[in-house]
Amino acid sequence: MLPVITLIGRPNVGKSTLFNRLTRTRDALVADFPGLTRDRQYGVGRIGPSPYIIVDTGGIGTLAEGVEALMERQVQRAVEEADHLLFLVDAKDGCTPEDMEIVERLRRLGKPLSLVVNKSDTTDPSLAVADFHQLGLGDPWAVSATQGLGVRGLIDHVFAQLPESETDENASDSDEDQGVRVAVVGRPNAGKSTLINRLLGEERLVTFDSPGTTRDSIFVPFERLGRRYTLIDTAGLRRRARVQDAIEKFSVIKTLQAIEEANVVILVIDAHEGIGEQDATLAGHVIESGRAVVVAINKWDGLDPDQRERVRDQFSRKLAFLDFAKLHRVSALHGSGVGLLLDEVDQAYANATRDLATPELTRLLESAVQEHQPPLVKGRRIKLRYAHQGGRNPPIVVIHGNQTDEVPESYRRYLINRFRKALDLLGTPLRLEFKSGSNPFQGKRNTLTERQIKHRQRLKKFTNRKR
Repeated sequence: MLPVITLIGRPNVGKSTLFNRLTRTRDALVADFPGLTRDRQYGVGRIGPSPYIIVDTGGIGTLAEGVEALMERQVQRAVEEADHLLFLVDAKDGCTPEDMEIVERLRRLGKPLSLVVNKSDTTDPSLAVADFHQLGLGDPWAVSATQGLGVRGLIDHVFAQLPESETDENASDSDEDQGVRVAVVGRPNAGKSTLINRLLGEERLVTFDSPGTTRDSIFVPFERLGRRYTLIDTAGLRRRARVQDAIEKFSVIKTLQAIEEANVVILVIDAHEGIGEQDATLAGHVIESGRAVVVAINKWDGLDPDQRERVRDQFSRKLAFLDFAKLHRVSALHGSGVGLLLDEVDQAYANATRDLATPELTRLLESAVQEHQPPLVKGRRIKLRYAHQGGRNPPIVVIHGNQTDEVPESYRRYLINRFRKALDLLGTPLRLEFKSGSNPFQGKRNTLTERQIKHRQRLKKFTNRKR
């Protein structure tokens, strides 16, 4: 197993910045705003003698009420599974009473611990760490997570304290297969984090009865029946006019990036709120990115028959373009219908990555053309000759022919529906690409022979006489 190193400390001391530095990614959302991180964020450390698991946590303080209390429970679980703790403090703030109280709590855990003085790049390192000797945690490590100063030495120090078995075994698993990446997206307070917790069977993510609890995209790997998945919890997306906070704007970007990185997207819709324009816009983003999609209408168990009929009617009107996606009615809180979601995810992913044979695609194209011919363009018929697969996830069918640039959108949709129905491609969008053969004589003038030139001259003389 890879060793687990957990970052802990007060809010806004630079834990997420150090996480991004160690993983060489930008997975953790970073801003000059305390309490930004709320869930545990896992990553593979790339700086050091060998790979390791690095865990980013939310800031802990003296008062823990409401959502802060839930955040602190997440920190406690991250501490319990850690092999080594990195306690981050802020060199600019100096040693605070909150730091001293956190140290007292950490001592009682009996975990290996290193004191890290972050933001030490603006002063002499010896002066930056001087105030923190009173914590009694040994020699502090002066680092700058933003600049990367002292980070490699810190990780070497941590590995020197780890047992041999934890540093050597499976050290080559840095690129461990993440399995099927599943992004869970939807509007705020639709129940995305609750749904992931239900799938995992534990309180892995912070859930609170308030919109905007999740701010970052959290990657959660897990295994089910021998198959690996990575669930991606995302921040809820609201209408652009309502997005004013800078943090929320970055959350929107992280959500869109999560959709691009995913193989399958679970679109969560709040049945009590109904299907709004933002749900349709979000579904449009998913289709434009070419991702397979499964629709989960959450909180279905609390609706009366009239409300259920209203939701069905809204889905048929506002999300008619998602007719290829499987619709599931679930209750993330009570677990009804949740067990079937991953089976549909597997089917959607299998369809999105399927190999499509060229002879079969060509036969389907010929059958569609015979049943409904392409329209005429300037008196000439569009000719579609053969088709083959041009890509996967999403499936891309490339069709060759003449005047394919003139194929109307209505005929394109007709072909997509024919291919999808014949190939049984449920859960994934299908894309068509048209290619026309080039004319080798286009732009070239035919050079006349001497006999042809004389013949043309005789024709001109004959024409002039008749005039």
